Amino acid sequence: MVKRTSFEHDDCPIARSLDAIGDWWSMLIIREALFGISRFSEFQKRLGLAKNILTVRLRALINQGILKTAPASDGSAYQEYLLTPKGRGVFPILVALRQWSEEFDEHPEEIATILVDKEKGKPVRKLELYSQDGRLLGAGDTALKPRPAGKQGRRVTA
Repeated sequence: MVKRTSFEHDDCPIARSLDAIGDWWSMLIIREALFGISRFSEFQKRLGLAKNILTVRLRALINQGILKTAPASDGSAYQEYLLTPKGRGVFPILVALRQWSEEFDEHPEEIATILVDKEKGKPVRKLELYSQDGRLLGAGDTALKPRPAGKQGRRVTA
């Protein structure tokens, strides 16, 4: 078995994020947890994931502080896997991935659902990046610069 490279201490925040949540099973587990799924058997049923792989991914998400365990809310002997604030913080990332797929997928008509505002029932607006003064930004409108002295790492990458 080949050991995966860890980016946990990389200077790039994108690499660090991918180290925590970068494999597709982890992202899909988080997606299901955002939909309210909390039991091992529910994750397995919804994702069709082998028990050993699910066990490893759940443990990794707990170790990363994305999920936590709690006694089952129904009083049974089972435990539940619940999102932490860090885990709930993945929501905009999943929305961005969803919207990217809706825009660029070769067969968007095969996408079975749309993301809507529960209160109004209307589709959610596309995520956009704005400057502090309210201007819409694209990749060409941004740059990376070193952190102030004392907070700078070894290198700065996208």
